Amino acid sequence: MGRWIGRWGERVGLALVVACLAVYGGDSALFRLRGRPQCTVTVTRYIAVPLKGNKTEYDDQGTLEVACAKALLPQAGLSPCWWLRRHPEQRTDL
Repeated sequence: MGRWIGRWGERVGLALVVACLAVYGGDSALFRLRGRPQCTVTVTRYIAVPLKGNKTEYDDQGTLEVACAKALLPQAGLSPCWWLRRHPEQRTDL
């Protein structure tokens, strides 16, 4: 019984790794075939400064146009546009 579960676990793990590699490879190939499409998204940046008494001060750093990749996953060092559109506020903790 133990060997059967071990073999089944290995097969499922291998299938997951292969599926992840296939999705990333397909996304990368489509990104390159489409000419590395990019666009920009307006992002608001904040710095979170810790204060006494477990309080936090948020300092606005303004808005910024950030380049993004039109892809499912991060490509060419850029975040996907769909993710940046859903997270237009970026916080930096000190």
